Amino acid sequence: ETLDKKGTTAHTAATPDPDAELRKDTAERLQTEVAAMNLDNFVVRPKRRFVEMYAAPAAWVTLTDEARHELATEVAGLPTELASEPEEAKRFDLLMLRLQLAVLNVEPAFERLRDQVKDIAGALEEKASIPMVNKELALIHDLQSDEWWQDVTAPMLEPVRKKLRLLVQFIEKTRRALVCTDFADELGQEEYVELPGFVGAGEFERFREKARAFLRQHQNHATIVKLRTNAKLTASDLAELETLLANSGVGSSEDLEKAKSESNGLGLFVRSLIGLDREAAKNALAGFLAGKTLSANQIEFVNLIVEHLTARGVLDAAVLYESPFTDLAPQGPDGLFTPAQVNTMVTILSEVRATASI
Repeated sequence: ETLDKKGTTAHTAATPDPDAELRKDTAERLQTEVAAMNLDNFVVRPKRRFVEMYAAPAAWVTLTDEARHELATEVAGLPTELASEPEEAKRFDLLMLRLQLAVLNVEPAFERLRDQVKDIAGALEEKASIPMVNKELALIHDLQSDEWWQDVTAPMLEPVRKKLRLLVQFIEKTRRALVCTDFADELGQEEYVELPGFVGAGEFERFREKARAFLRQHQNHATIVKLRTNAKLTASDLAELETLLANSGVGSSEDLEKAKSESNGLGLFVRSLIGLDREAAKNALAGFLAGKTLSANQIEFVNLIVEHLTARGVLDAAVLYESPFTDLAPQGPDGLFTPAQVNTMVTILSEVRATASI
């Protein structure tokens, strides 16, 4: 309806209109859902006339107010027999739809919805070792920057929805904030309220993502290079790094103090954002691998360690006894390596952590 009011129902190949393309794609998607409704289904059968009418592509070329009313009251909510998709993908579709509407209607909800997408992009970046995610890493990086969102349009958001909708399922369930209700509610005008003196977890996550984007832009800074390559930091390195972040404007002094406190030091906080260079991670484990003939499972276990270090910079030994490591070896490293080898592995991980702190 919003796109129709903008006069986007018609366009030509010579003068393509992004809004018109979005309207066309949306109409085709909805028409496909209606066409997949089973007329023999006892729920669908009473609405057969409407379903048959709107199963035809021609019915969607121009929608009158009456047609939109019929679709909303008679067709919406009827079961469709399209192939089932992950629940996370459908929830992401809904988030992006709300964001597109917020852009089209210039709603105050835009900033809140935008920040949700930024948080999702940040969580996906941690899954860069998954090939499907890695393929879209450039877009995932862009979404976390404020520059990408300047003058954003609803058509610009549609490729984001299509490219990321099947990736959100890879985010750990503990990172998702899903609330399901089964009751109807009536909402008044939406307002965004800030509580004085209260800083939510979402705000600190946004600081993390801003810091991550800033550090990526300054990856050639000497201290950041040291952190990426597993070189030992000095006190002056950390002081210089703190000055760099403090002057960047990505967060307040309180944000920095919280980051240092929660990560046991600024070096470890920054390492967790930028990760470890893959070659540096491999070199850290080179001594452990030297002279050994490993089984396929042992090699895969070591590769998982490399992937974790590359994505997150450090690895606590306790994590070796959690998924995904226990998916490969239910007993963790103890099920694949000798006690002496496990001790060596733990020592190496401690040494990697130590290079990011003093």
